[in-house]
Amino acid sequence: MSIYKGYVGTYTKGDSEGIYSFVLDTDRQVLDGVELAAKLDNPTYLAVSEDDRRLYSVIKKDAFGGVAAYAVDSAGQLESLGEQTAEGAPPCYVGADRENRHVLSANYHKGTVDIYPIGKNRGIDPASDSDHHEGSGANRSRQEGPHVHFADYTPDERFVVAVDLGTDSLTTYREAGGKLIRQDVLTFKPGTGPRHLVFHPKAPFAYVMSEISSEVIALRFDAASGHSSVFQTVSALPADFHGHNQGSAIKISSDGRFVYVSNRGANSIALFRTDKESGALTPVDHVSTEGEWPRDFALDPSEQFLIAANQNTGNLVLYTRDRETGRLAATGSELAVPDPVCVKFLHTPR
Repeated sequence: MSIYKGYVGTYTKGDSEGIYSFVLDTDRQVLDGVELAAKLDNPTYLAVSEDDRRLYSVIKKDAFGGVAAYAVDSAGQLESLGEQTAEGAPPCYVGADRENRHVLSANYHKGTVDIYPIGKNRGIDPASDSDHHEGSGANRSRQEGPHVHFADYTPDERFVVAVDLGTDSLTTYREAGGKLIRQDVLTFKPGTGPRHLVFHPKAPFAYVMSEISSEVIALRFDAASGHSSVFQTVSALPADFHGHNQGSAIKISSDGRFVYVSNRGANSIALFRTDKESGALTPVDHVSTEGEWPRDFALDPSEQFLIAANQNTGNLVLYTRDRETGRLAATGSELAVPDPVCVKFLHTPR
């Protein structure tokens, strides 16, 4: 039996008070033990360090926004290590490198990618650099300006990549001494609205989920140059769905065989199989998220389960996952969490 500790980032515009924690009991196949782990405003996205000793969060403080750092103890409890904020809207994404040297944030409203050194006390120092995107897209209501939605490291951490929903672009940076140096820019078709990205763990491919067009876009990624190119675009929606939808999260299994994405509107998780040689995607299945507006989901560390977070209905839903076929089956276990936006796990059992 394994007990995995998870955390939920939320919007605090309703009943939520901050970051919540929960446990997944893999033997009983249940979610349990929800409690407030840290009280703060709008911790909408989280990142857990590879060594499980740090958790980083988006934070909003009055008219300021930024990132916060927490120490994680042996029981999974959080202790504040400090924060860095600046005037204006908070970011929407936070990521960190494996050695806990830097934290990255993507700011949707400001259109920036920011990098913060991690201090000697393992807290966060002021931003060492910020790159402001410029431009707009074809969708006048959603792409009136840059909206950076994702910024994180490539698997070998040679580069940082940023996905901009507002300008239909993916920017690759070299990071040198805490500075972001533009290396390459890929432009998607107008009106795509790219949101999040995952890299294939074993092959030179990456996959982007688009919010506006609700598509999964397959890329070839050159790890030496940082250059990306599109080779396939596949709808994330069921063929019989014709209503309003916004694509949201994307995840890939650790063996690289399966890609999962969530659809807000269709309220589903879509499953794709990847081709071992070409990286091409084949649609396999869609399952209901048993709630409304699945903003995020996560595979647990064992990858035997998937947890969907439905923002509008305030529920986490647990699925079993067949490691051979990738298919999901609802367990019937749910957990109430107000306005869930992001789900992350510690990597080792508690």
